[in-house]
Amino acid sequence: MPTARSRFAVRTFAVFVWFAVFAGQFWRNLLGWWGFGAVAVLVLAGSIYFLVRLKPSLNWRRFPKSLVAFLALATISVAWSFYPGASLIGIALQWMTTIAALFLVLCLSWPELVRTLAGALRWALALSLVFEFIVAAVVRQPVLPFFVDYGAEKIPAAFYWSRGLLFSGGPLEGIVANRNLLGFLALLAVIVFAIQLAAGTVRRGWGIAWLVLAVGMLALTRSATVTVTAAVVLVVLVFALWTRRVGPQGRRPVYLTAAASIVAVVAAGVAFSPLLLRMLGKSEDLTGRFDIWNSVIRLASEKPAFGWGWVSYWAPWVEPFNGLAVRKGVTYLQAHNAWLDVWLQLGIVGVIVFAALVSSTLWRSWFFAVDRPRAGVVDDMPYSASALLPLLLVAALLAQSLAESRLLIEYGWVLLVVLAVFTKRAQTGVPPQLSVSEQQRA
Repeated sequence: MPTARSRFAVRTFAVFVWFAVFAGQFWRNLLGWWGFGAVAVLVLAGSIYFLVRLKPSLNWRRFPKSLVAFLALATISVAWSFYPGASLIGIALQWMTTIAALFLVLCLSWPELVRTLAGALRWALALSLVFEFIVAAVVRQPVLPFFVDYGAEKIPAAFYWSRGLLFSGGPLEGIVANRNLLGFLALLAVIVFAIQLAAGTVRRGWGIAWLVLAVGMLALTRSATVTVTAAVVLVVLVFALWTRRVGPQGRRPVYLTAAASIVAVVAAGVAFSPLLLRMLGKSEDLTGRFDIWNSVIRLASEKPAFGWGWVSYWAPWVEPFNGLAVRKGVTYLQAHNAWLDVWLQLGIVGVIVFAALVSSTLWRSWFFAVDRPRAGVVDDMPYSASALLPLLLVAALLAQSLAESRLLIEYGWVLLVVLAVFTKRAQTGVPPQLSVSEQQRA
């Protein structure tokens, strides 16, 4: 039986793991690549230590096979990789990130998982706000990352850690040095904090305060992609609550409405895309994304079946990535679309396997959210607010995957693995524990 002190150590390390994957750029800007490497090794070593010490049960029947298939395909792709050295690095990082995710989902209970996730998000947002305040009030000029020499030439705005725009209303980059990343972390925080308030697992005053901070940070990032992602999450939440309300026998109208809504949104997006982009403050080429996508599509078409080999985040020192996506002096190291990135690196076969992983996780998350939890034959247990969390997180990740490739690295991959494994285990396992507040309402 684990002691309270040992569980505290597990939870504390879990908060550190979440924060490390959320704020990867923070570590690189603060400590350089060697310092970031030390943090990554610490995360890996601690994750392995707790996995070995706690010996969590791992039932193969309750483990997502699509996750294993994707990792296997990425690993063996070194055999045909155009850049085997870079592939070995990318594959090693992918496995390191996966091991950290397995520590989180296997060594923590559901309440602990939500609690540590919320704790890491609070740290990320609070430090970002403090950092932006110091830059705006004390430094009073844009700040570059440490340990990087950019020379005397004109420095692109994207290279700055923070431009000190807090008192101007943003956009804010925070400790992660990117408004899209900070905005997405703020959106995750809004989702998690709102679920905690609904479940009654936090003090109401503190919960509302943190939720207001997350909403404020989300607004100050001025991220168009995150704004669209937030709208998608809100729509998914509405349909999930509607499905809960009508029950299993009344779901057909919900699904028909959802299908019609998707068709209508796609049609409206095609017909009114210039107007929508102007409303979101985006250029008609989505800030250069069309050029990047076209370059990736041309390159992926040269090796369409199995791709060029897995590398995860692009390695700018090898062909064909050096100079593949350069805009206004900035070299981009991702396709800005997770699906195109998978096609480029693992081909059509990789896209099929990855789609199986994502779609199965979404499927399980949906029914986990809209079905009553079962402890016996009769499904008369009350709905849990926290059961909505996996679905809303998956919806956010999927929406973001159309404009960013973060689903494949760092926090995106960790969240995907955690949700894939958790929902698979929850299919045949014990439903998440209800909070005291939820039990009283039931």
